[in-house]
Amino acid sequence: MRKVHTSESSVDIAHLRNVLESAGIACVVRNDRLGGVVGEIPFLECWPELWVVETGHWLQARSLLEQMLHAKPAAAAWRCPGCGETIEGQFALCWSCGAAHAAGE
Repeated sequence: MRKVHTSESSVDIAHLRNVLESAGIACVVRNDRLGGVVGEIPFLECWPELWVVETGHWLQARSLLEQMLHAKPAAAAWRCPGCGETIEGQFALCWSCGAAHAAGE
């Protein structure tokens, strides 16, 4: 086994575990129940850790995690030129009238 990520958030670790497991990489979460001993031992040693079971999958896991953690932010919302509806940035067409997002907005 080899550690691939540490985070102060167990929610982040759970999400990243799900990403790796959906890619077929077996994972184990460690330190997920050490929050109660913070102060007794250094807090950084209490943070949840994500480990891959097969050491040979470590590079693939790191690559997937890097893509997830450094992904470009979602595009900004835009206003439909056809009906004026506000549309979330990831959509290219208006859900209301079907108009396309005008380039350069």
